[in-house]
Amino acid sequence: MFTGIIEHTGALESLELDRNGGRVTIHAPSLAPSLAVSNSIAVNGCCLTIVGLHNARLSADLSGETVSKTSFGAESSGLKQGARVNLEQPLTAGKEFGGHFVLGHVDTVGRVTHLTPEGESWWFGVQVPEEFARYVVPKGSITIDGISLTVARWHHNIAEVAVIPYTYEHTNIRDRKPGDPVNLEGDVLGKYVERYLEAREGAPAPKLPAPITLARLQEEGF
Repeated sequence: MFTGIIEHTGALESLELDRNGGRVTIHAPSLAPSLAVSNSIAVNGCCLTIVGLHNARLSADLSGETVSKTSFGAESSGLKQGARVNLEQPLTAGKEFGGHFVLGHVDTVGRVTHLTPEGESWWFGVQVPEEFARYVVPKGSITIDGISLTVARWHHNIAEVAVIPYTYEHTNIRDRKPGDPVNLEGDVLGKYVERYLEAREGAPAPKLPAPITLARLQEEGF
């Protein structure tokens, strides 16, 4: 589990893909020395397992599902050698919980519509797929490329978030251009509510107790 608070970034060293999956290698000198093989790491919001560490570089395997559901496999992903990626280690016991509950299970890929400066901050817009729109709640949480952000504006399936200077400087948002794909994860609390409601709608109506009548009271010995 993660929080969406990005504390490190790395540079893409290589991305090898085929129809069954692939492998990504990231140069992360500020983080790699504290990691170990088999650790989890969120890369642009995608939870991966570290399978190799060497010279401040970490490697992780990508399943076919990961490639198909994330920006790793998206056309025009911009994930070329040297591209900046957001990195986050899993939440540990006793650590301050900022952001929101992030699982690192990417739901889908959105597309950047704009990154517009306003004073010292920026407006960051992302077009979300129709099937993901139900998880977007104004003033609610959304994870974009692993960053916990708040939906400030929502119109025509475009989620807009306000980006403060610190977030701009310490994540890959500053590299984003219109049309770039970004990983999206909806708030897991909303998904559970949705699933409970679906299960409730599909469940048979509860059996009501038989009404109390004089004949029933006599049968029961009253």
